[in-house]
Amino acid sequence: MSELTLSNLLDDAALYSFEHQLHLADVVGDRGWSVDLRAGRFTLTGDQPIECERMHLLGSAAPGPQSWLWSWGNPAGYPETVTGLAQSVRETGIRYGISQLADVEVPFTALPTPSDRPEAVVNTFMDAAKAISGVWTAYSGPVGGGTRAAFLIEHPLFQLPTPESPRVMRVLQQALTEFPITDHRRAVHSYANHRGLTIEWSDDHRRATLTGPALNATLTFDEWARTTGIDAQLGAR
Repeated sequence: MSELTLSNLLDDAALYSFEHQLHLADVVGDRGWSVDLRAGRFTLTGDQPIECERMHLLGSAAPGPQSWLWSWGNPAGYPETVTGLAQSVRETGIRYGISQLADVEVPFTALPTPSDRPEAVVNTFMDAAKAISGVWTAYSGPVGGGTRAAFLIEHPLFQLPTPESPRVMRVLQQALTEFPITDHRRAVHSYANHRGLTIEWSDDHRRATLTGPALNATLTFDEWARTTGIDAQLGAR
């Protein structure tokens, strides 16, 4: 890998990250959450609480200063056990010259798709951290004053099941039409690799055939790597 950019990372993560968040919603439902940063404990509350095996605090997005603050540079100070993953993301940012991952505080305007909404900003940093760390389930929650904190969380329940064609099609159709993806071809290729799907490209990379369990889909792209069509067959081929 000779070059890496923040946009690359976000494209690589987009679809696979989205499916993990859909799965998390299936598992968690409307549960609340609690966190003990000193103890490194993150719990999804309810009648049958789910205590995460590991929790990683990435940082927080604040509407006042309109900036993201990485956990490893927060003046409050947190244990390395909960900031270690964020520190490894910083190392990647330094190695590849990605200032948004290396600088302790990042203005919202410095992102590939700027937003004044903390919810959107935390999603950007969570996806970048997912692509680097390989920890794919994220949770963000309000911590007061409109600020949102971002976490990556680990538990066996969060592992994706075997891919099913209706869910795969939802991920493809919704993400490719609604998300700010720069290179749709890169995003689809990355998703296929993560999900163990077979992908075959035409010589000009304007058409991709995606196959998997009870799925056969052909995607077409324009010269700007944007999706122009998805033709899918569900069920046994």
